Amino acid sequence: MKKTILLSLFSATFLFACDGGGSSNNNQGEDTLAVTETTTPDAQKINLRATEETTEFQDAILEQNAPTNGQKLKAGPVTFEYNVKNYQLTKMTESEHAQMMANSSKGQHIHLIVNNRPYDAVYETTYQKELEAGHYVELSFLSRSFHMSLKHPEAYVLRQFTVGDAKPEKVDLNAPHMFYSRPKGTYSGPQETSNVMLDFYLVNTDLSENGKKVRATINGQEFTVTKWQPYVIEGLPMGESTIKLELLDENNNLVQSPYNPVTRTITLEEGNQPAM
Repeated sequence: MKKTILLSLFSATFLFACDGGGSSNNNQGEDTLAVTETTTPDAQKINLRATEETTEFQDAILEQNAPTNGQKLKAGPVTFEYNVKNYQLTKMTESEHAQMMANSSKGQHIHLIVNNRPYDAVYETTYQKELEAGHYVELSFLSRSFHMSLKHPEAYVLRQFTVGDAKPEKVDLNAPHMFYSRPKGTYSGPQETSNVMLDFYLVNTDLSENGKKVRATINGQEFTVTKWQPYVIEGLPMGESTIKLELLDENNNLVQSPYNPVTRTITLEEGNQPAM
């Protein structure tokens, strides 16, 4: 069974699920979102709702000393060196979100994403990562302890470099790109599994009703997102779930990028495993 539902969201409304549920958020004006259900009627319903992004840390700055853009490095351990200003790594973020979803016990950190693979959580300004020969595009951005990204321009660094005897490539870093951040890995216990955050990172582009959009397909159920902000996935079953993200242009075609689309599998389980 397949149906499309057009939903109107006014100021102070959450993104509704296909079953009509919803809560409030800080959206301004009117947004129209299309949600296409591709599951069977008896399948478990999933709700994707927008959630407030706390606005503190607007003066936080992430700078990177190494690797430099275009640098050629030896294969093996590569050192990533950062400067962080107006933001404290390892501090627990004070927010109601910290009590409602997966929250790192190690505090605030940097998400280090290499070639849009699952990120490394970096809690210090110097970090080593083993890299084999190849060309790499790196995105690093500041993250709250519960893994919600800081999205202002000074909070991220984007660059590319080459490791080993690989031939340097020319990825256009000025083109629109989307990088996957959350959800990731295994979620355990009621706090982590009830509210699973969906968060991605955009560079050189934004989302709007009449412009670019992100199509999120979660266990076969599709949601079209027209505002760049964090979302909470509710109603995921225990066990494995699959999330696919696609950055679409104004005509609903895939934006050309080596990292678009992206698909990840996560696992929900009973218990109380510490958040990572």
